[in-house]
Amino acid sequence: MDNSKNKHDLGLAGNLTQTFMHSPLTLLLIIATFAIGSAGFIMTPRQEDPQISVPMVDIFVSYPGASTEQVASLVADPLERIMSEIPGVDHVYSASQRDQAMVTVQFEVGEEMGPSLVKLYDKLESNVDKIPPGVSPPLVKPKGVDDVPMVALTLWSDSLDDSALRLIALDVMQELKEIPETSQSFVISGRQEQLRIEVKPERLAGYGITMEQIAGTVMTANSERTVGSIESGDNSFQLYTGAFLKNSEDVERLLVAMHDGNPVYVRDVAEVIHGPGEAHKFVNFYTGPATTENKAANGVPAVTLAIAKKAGTNGVSVVEDVLSRIDSMKGRLIPGNVEISVTRNYGKSAQDKVNGLMFKLVLVTVAVSILIFWFLNWRAALVCFIVIPNVILVTTFAALIMGYTIDRVSLFALIFSIGILVDDAIVVVENMYRRWAMDGEISDSTSIDAVREVGNPTILATFTVIAALLPMGMVRGMMGPYMEPIPALGSVAMLYSLFAAFAFTPYLAIRFKPAMDALHKMEESEHNTVKRLDGFYRSILNPLMDNKLIGNGFLISLFVIFFLCCSLFYFKAVKVKMMPLDNKSVFNVVINFPEGTSLPITANLTRQFAEEVRKVSEVTAIQSYVGTASPFDFNGLVRHYYLRQQPWQADLNVQLLHKKERDRTSHEIALEVREILTELVAKKVKAGIYTPLSKPKFQIVEMPPGPPVLQTMVAEVYGPTAHERHEVAMKLTELFKQASTITDVDNYIQKPYEIWNFRVNREKAIRAGVSVDAINNALEMAMGGFVLGDIKDGSILEATMIVLQVPLNIRANFNYLSQLPVPNMQGSSVPLSELGAFIKGHKEPVIYHKDLRDVEYVIGEVIGELASPIYAIFEVGDMLKLEENFGPRKEQLSGTLMEPPDPGDMHQFSGFEWTGEWTVTYETFRDMGLAFAIAIILIYMLVVWEFGNFILPAVIISPIPLTLVGIIPGHALMGSEFTATSMIGFIALAGIIVRNSILLVDYSRQEISRGVEIKEAIIMACITRTRPIVITALALVVGSTAILMDPIFQGMAVSLMFGVFVSTILTLIVIPLGCYSARDAFCDVMREDHPDYQLCVEERETLKKKKSSS
Repeated sequence: MDNSKNKHDLGLAGNLTQTFMHSPLTLLLIIATFAIGSAGFIMTPRQEDPQISVPMVDIFVSYPGASTEQVASLVADPLERIMSEIPGVDHVYSASQRDQAMVTVQFEVGEEMGPSLVKLYDKLESNVDKIPPGVSPPLVKPKGVDDVPMVALTLWSDSLDDSALRLIALDVMQELKEIPETSQSFVISGRQEQLRIEVKPERLAGYGITMEQIAGTVMTANSERTVGSIESGDNSFQLYTGAFLKNSEDVERLLVAMHDGNPVYVRDVAEVIHGPGEAHKFVNFYTGPATTENKAANGVPAVTLAIAKKAGTNGVSVVEDVLSRIDSMKGRLIPGNVEISVTRNYGKSAQDKVNGLMFKLVLVTVAVSILIFWFLNWRAALVCFIVIPNVILVTTFAALIMGYTIDRVSLFALIFSIGILVDDAIVVVENMYRRWAMDGEISDSTSIDAVREVGNPTILATFTVIAALLPMGMVRGMMGPYMEPIPALGSVAMLYSLFAAFAFTPYLAIRFKPAMDALHKMEESEHNTVKRLDGFYRSILNPLMDNKLIGNGFLISLFVIFFLCCSLFYFKAVKVKMMPLDNKSVFNVVINFPEGTSLPITANLTRQFAEEVRKVSEVTAIQSYVGTASPFDFNGLVRHYYLRQQPWQADLNVQLLHKKERDRTSHEIALEVREILTELVAKKVKAGIYTPLSKPKFQIVEMPPGPPVLQTMVAEVYGPTAHERHEVAMKLTELFKQASTITDVDNYIQKPYEIWNFRVNREKAIRAGVSVDAINNALEMAMGGFVLGDIKDGSILEATMIVLQVPLNIRANFNYLSQLPVPNMQGSSVPLSELGAFIKGHKEPVIYHKDLRDVEYVIGEVIGELASPIYAIFEVGDMLKLEENFGPRKEQLSGTLMEPPDPGDMHQFSGFEWTGEWTVTYETFRDMGLAFAIAIILIYMLVVWEFGNFILPAVIISPIPLTLVGIIPGHALMGSEFTATSMIGFIALAGIIVRNSILLVDYSRQEISRGVEIKEAIIMACITRTRPIVITALALVVGSTAILMDPIFQGMAVSLMFGVFVSTILTLIVIPLGCYSARDAFCDVMREDHPDYQLCVEERETLKKKKSSS
């Protein structure tokens, strides 16, 4: 090998090239990395969105008979204090009501569920001695993202009832659980099989029998156990005694008591019914105009089976296995008269998203290769076409090792990285071709020296991009792990692409080297291009460098343009939003009737809602859930939708055509549905069916594109008393309703609704020899749901409970219920009517706490062109300024943006904090701004370390703000909102632009060190480095076009495309001007015979004199 031309230290780049350029190990490494990468691509779990670990634990505590305030002070407050002591806890919430409290512990994002539960249980167990008397042990229910069902199957039929469908669904669930990757599974709705003993109070009174006697008879009769073993001869036998109840006949024949010498059986005082229990919830199935089902359905009975996957498993394969197993059950477990519809399929949506992005990944790779072919030749394009997939596959393997999944964020990271990672290969190949053409030969020494020449600036430029990306990993909150794959995988891709550029690219370039004739043609073409660029740059740069007035005018105009572009935010030409709306194939209508509304009333209007929604042309199916919750998603997990079990709560789960099969977005369809349902409710109010205060409220809930929150608009109201908090919250609710940017307004203040209380006359009870506990037990048994055990019959998967109660028509009538006999201490019974009276009252409102402070919530959804919480906050804020006498204390009120009002001030006045999506927006942009500042500092330090002075690095990073000159107008032109992903694009561009600047400045230094005049060296740097800079910029633009149509990452695509386009043009002008203005910074690399050396020395002396005189 001829090393005569390698007069310089080869450095890392040159040494790597020298080692790998002809090594047989290189080919093996390329093959091995392709194999490892392919294995990583196959093995890495796939899903639509990144898994965000946000452990949330609900703790339920019962305190029977206690008032809401007692529950809050004796149960919720102490438990909140204890939970807040646990390391890693982010927030502690509680909701207290009569008899019970729920405390929710939300751990910080990134905390693992297992260790979090260990800490929580340890804290509970160590404080068990603090539980007040009468309070039940805490029931702990952990919930995490892995509990969200991946697939939901709705079984429906027009010939079977919900009870039969439930039994089928249980059998199906049992078989599906054989799939090892499945996790939590549950069946929603369907009445359970029961054996009900419906007691007639008048018959009890006639026989002098009490409900307690019946309960005792059934429970003692339903017993069987092992009592020992016996040995006889050569055998040993187990001995059992007793007998279980197996059917209704067994229960009917039970002897309860003797009356006037005659036996009284259960059948004499009660009706025993074996069958479905009473309906407390409904699920119904509807088909829409775009249905793919074999037959239409209009509110037929249904049940839903929801199945989650285990943590770390491949969601796509889990769902495929589930659906494959379902197909095998049809005709076997699932009869022909039962339809089964897939009403959630996160596996398919994930696979569609992954496949679509993989196609775009291939498309971008091909497009970038064509771009290189256009600028160089097909051989250079082939080299890049091999290197790019290699880097992508190895990065995918790194994703597997680092615990990431193949999802849309990680794939966007790869697509986004293509435009950057290909730069290393482009710079190396382009410089090798240029040097071959200049030297007129293809030799190893020229090749190594060509790589050495661009090695240091390429290494430095790569690390500046990494320095720009890595700080984004410090974003906190839910947005942090959501976007984490971008800096993590982007940095891995950059590092590996740097190695590949020095090790694989020269190896491949030599083996696909062009013929000398082709190089000569390239040289001629290069010569012509250089002549054109030379004329272009001199015509622009010479006036700017030589004429201070023109140069200063240019810089001033740049500043003016920069501030004009930034003003587009102020004038709302470019809107700021956390995340844009996505285009999903499902949304929900969450319906809340006034508290106390009965189940039939809720079901009736919910059916009318469903019948209106099913008329929308893009609707394929609807499931209505009344008195129960639909299968929760990540959004529902955070909002606790799975706890919606009241008879006045309902939910419509609306499925749409795939987005490729419809013209409108899901958001546009949701807006139409909101208008339809608003009009329906208004008609019913006009007809007098509802009053404005008693009408049902509904919310259109679309799946958020990013991390979920309680609601997009949330005001958390704090204050010294419940009355003041309620009054402020109600006033804010009215202001929310008046705001043009807010809809679906509601609050968490529970409206008073009627309840009944049996008030015991203690004096009469004592005289009658009846204890209060006996009265309570008698009424509890009568009102339904008192379980006496279960019957042991068959092998069904759900126990058939024996339930003791009074028939519904009797317990709904207090006159009949008053005849209920209650046992006394003398062994006889006393009618309930002689022991007290039924008194009407009102339900006490729920008391909410957040982080140990009393709070009320006012919520809403932002709409319209300015569908971002910041604009709604401004609008409500302007309204508040007009309200001089706000709240009970007639004070001026304004909301805080970053933290709750000062607790010390709450003793004097009420206040509120803006939360919801605003909190995520503020925290994300705050952390990204901090990340950007750190990125700038790191980049500056890296460049100072390389260039050895402070002036040139300042020149190199100066074009970074100029990216906004392209980014902001680009968003305005595209009609895009400036989102978190836009900010990511802006931060990433900082590294990319600095990369281009380094190439220019480093080449200028090299030329100056060879004796070229400063001005001439700067112009030569522009001419020589224009092609790799332009190729890199175009590669980034091509890569960005692949994500331009994605609603989530459109902002990043716009930032990259317009930012790199404008900043590349400006960089090729601003950097030369900066270098020329700071020309004394090049003195250190000048030889004494350099034509500018003396001038440089004089300028330095002048500068020293100025400093000493000052």
